Amino acid sequence: MEGLGQFFPLILIFIVAYFFMIRPQMKRQKDEKKFAEALKKGDKIITKSGLHGKVVDLNEKDHSCVIETMAGRLKFDRSAISMEMSKKLNPVVPAKK
Repeated sequence: MEGLGQFFPLILIFIVAYFFMIRPQMKRQKDEKKFAEALKKGDKIITKSGLHGKVVDLNEKDHSCVIETMAGRLKFDRSAISMEMSKKLNPVVPAKK
C-alpha cells in the first residue's frame, strides 16, 4: 500500500495533463476536420497564412479546394483553411421560430 502512495502524485499529474492539454487538443482537431468537411461553394474563408478568398470548387479526391481571390484562383489543401478566422466571416444565423 505504501508503494501505491508514492505513485499517486505522478498519476494525478497525468490525469490533470490529459484533461487540460490532450483532450482539448483532440476536440479542436475533431472540430477542424468537421469544418473542412462542411465547406461548400460560396463560403468566404481565410487561410492560416492570412489569404482571404471565396471557395469556388471543392475536390473530394485530394481534399483540396480552389479559392478565388482578387489576384485570381488558387488551389489549397483544405487543412490550410483557418477555422477560427473563417467563422468570423461566416457568422451562424440562428433559425427563426
